[in-house]
Amino acid sequence: MTTELVPFTINVPDAVLDDLRARLANTRWPDEIEGQGWKYGTNLAYLKDVCETWRTTFDWRAQEAKFNRWDHVLTEIDGAQVHAIHAKSPEPNAMPLIITHGWPGSVAEFLDVIEPLRDPRSHGGNPDHAFHVVAPSIPGYGWSGPTRDQGWDVKRVARALAELMSRFGYSRYGAQGGDWGSMISSQLGVVDAQHVAGVHINMPIGAPPADGPALTEAEQAAMAETGVFMNEGSAYQQIQGKNPQTLGYGLMDSPAGLAGWITEKFHHWTHHPDGDLETAITRDQLLTNLTVYWATGTINSSTRLYFESMRSGIFPPFDRVEVPVGCAIFPGEILRMPRSWVETLYNVTRYTTFERGGHFAAMEQPEALIGDIREFFATVK
Repeated sequence: MTTELVPFTINVPDAVLDDLRARLANTRWPDEIEGQGWKYGTNLAYLKDVCETWRTTFDWRAQEAKFNRWDHVLTEIDGAQVHAIHAKSPEPNAMPLIITHGWPGSVAEFLDVIEPLRDPRSHGGNPDHAFHVVAPSIPGYGWSGPTRDQGWDVKRVARALAELMSRFGYSRYGAQGGDWGSMISSQLGVVDAQHVAGVHINMPIGAPPADGPALTEAEQAAMAETGVFMNEGSAYQQIQGKNPQTLGYGLMDSPAGLAGWITEKFHHWTHHPDGDLETAITRDQLLTNLTVYWATGTINSSTRLYFESMRSGIFPPFDRVEVPVGCAIFPGEILRMPRSWVETLYNVTRYTTFERGGHFAAMEQPEALIGDIREFFATVK
């Protein structure tokens, strides 16, 4: 690799897709206690149906063409390959914006938001709200490929992405993200504060203030739900934070295993009061994201971000973010902390709550997220 920005086109070899289908056809399925739904983990009948779609009718090439609408680059930063979509705006006064995904997401999360952010004029928006959009694959994820050395925690990722923005020639830019993208964007606001105009996040964390106000009933309910998630839904953090390599053998070898591991998170973390995952996101969106992990062979290296960030002691605490921060709070988010708690770690200048949407806001509620991003960065542009 080179430190130059090398043009890149996504083109998964046919042999990789043929092997995927063959492995799916030969899956050895586990048993299940009938009638328990998702109580024990990913529901067997649903996963079988998803994997059959993946094997027989899912059109990866159509999804690949969606990715390739925009320019892509590869470059080497700090010894790792870094991939990014670079969707420049036609508007001359557009603001640079780096949008960063999380786990178990990928740049596939942003397929529905890049164009309206890049070219609002063509999507019924104000051209003054245009962005030059940079959507990187986190080192260790997707087309960035596996990381090869230790120490790739969120702070090191943030430094790498600050360097990426510098290589694009952007001296002042915004940062946005959810999940790990929230943590990485927050770190960008610390390690590159002289260039970051503002940070917009859709999973802010916080800490109880020394003399903060009493929590409202709604805040108490949200914290209770957060407690349930930490007690009952965060086992993956412990596994990926302590034994990622052991998990990787199964997920790298079996696409059904990979689908089972990731689909559980999409089912539990999206907002679908009717219990149907596919009222929150489409099956094509789920399978596109799964295929990114499978085709690039990065599920194992993606989980190491938990191990490295826990070991370095910045999971999740970090220095307070003093640049302006906008927070978008969706009701199905896995962590929803009171504004007074978030303000202990962030200089919050905008805090918006929504009635629908969950952890994967860019997929679930793209219009709402886009609107909040536009409104926040208009205050710092």
